[in-house]
Amino acid sequence: MSGKKRTFWQRHGLSIVTSCVLLLWTLLYLWADPGKHWGAFFGNAIADWTGMLVMILATKYLHEVGSAESKSVKRPAFVPKSVHEFLHEHSLVIFIVMTGAVWITMFAKMQPSSKWGQVVGNIVSEWTQVLGVVVLTKGLVEVGSKESK
Repeated sequence: MSGKKRTFWQRHGLSIVTSCVLLLWTLLYLWADPGKHWGAFFGNAIADWTGMLVMILATKYLHEVGSAESKSVKRPAFVPKSVHEFLHEHSLVIFIVMTGAVWITMFAKMQPSSKWGQVVGNIVSEWTQVLGVVVLTKGLVEVGSKESK
């Protein structure tokens, strides 16, 4: 696709379809009984697909030091170079930690066994997994991965 202008769908298709699937799980969960198999599945799927969507969007716009996908960003004149470098090099972790803090705060104020308390609890779990993947992949590799070569 190099040299050709990509269509809107080619640039955003993955996030659009993922958002639609997340919306589907959410709508199905609205009418489901979380105490039944399908209700529990829909609630868990909401957390999983929320994590997937955040990884798609966050890695599209945010960066992490050591990532092959990280691009350089122009520093605004009013931001000190060291602050800009830190924020740029760790923007993905900063975003995950900050949004994770919001999810944790919401969960702390909810009844964990309530219908939406279970979903938010699963999202908190998903966020810790996402943070773990980002942090662990900074220093650890797997045989056969692009980064281990």
